[in-house]
Amino acid sequence: MVADVSSVSVAEIGALVGDTARANMLHALMGGRALTAGELAWHAGVGAPTASEHLAKLAGAGLLALHRQGRHRYYRLASPLIARMLEGISAVGALHSPPRHRPTSRIDEALRAGRTCYDHLAGRLGVGIADALSRRGYIAFGADGGGVTPKGDKFFARFGLDLKAAAGGKRCFCRPCIDWSERRPHIAGAVGASIAERCFDLGWIERVRDTRAVAVTKPGAEGFKTLLGLAVEPAPARRA
Repeated sequence: MVADVSSVSVAEIGALVGDTARANMLHALMGGRALTAGELAWHAGVGAPTASEHLAKLAGAGLLALHRQGRHRYYRLASPLIARMLEGISAVGALHSPPRHRPTSRIDEALRAGRTCYDHLAGRLGVGIADALSRRGYIAFGADGGGVTPKGDKFFARFGLDLKAAAGGKRCFCRPCIDWSERRPHIAGAVGASIAERCFDLGWIERVRDTRAVAVTKPGAEGFKTLLGLAVEPAPARRA
């Protein structure tokens, strides 16, 4: 059973997230998929016993959910709220931390180009989609959140999304999420998750192995251009 995060103090959550190994584990899970303890140990750069200690603390505080399947234990973020907290911390860090002068790696650039933020799309791709949908009047962002317009309902239906089903869930329907790398909003909530899932299903984007980066395929570049007038360069990607 997952602990109630509200019963855990802000100081305790800060201490848990502030540890480098645990932070690396949490950010690996921002890709939206469940990972084993061994995979998370690799991302954190620690041994199995140390990883187990870290994971027990994170799960005990309600930040992670554990699923057992056979002899394997899979961990995922306990809820979209945890992902939102982590993305918010990253955004604050990007806004207020002094720039660090270090060479930009291939992985850094891939994450900035496009990535999953839990179950929705972020980076230049995610922000570009949000900008195009907003410019066409399909979505509207406000101070208190976001929504889909009547014109947007018709557009998303043509795109193959059942937003009525998405609206019936418990999670937020549509909201802006400030992108830590672009410093502008991408689309989160059920709408953002539905868009990402549809793009994966169409083969427009592929996951980049061992990261939460996504790469746009050639059909995806054509699709984004036709659908939204969004110019995206296709990139080679290996399936995870």
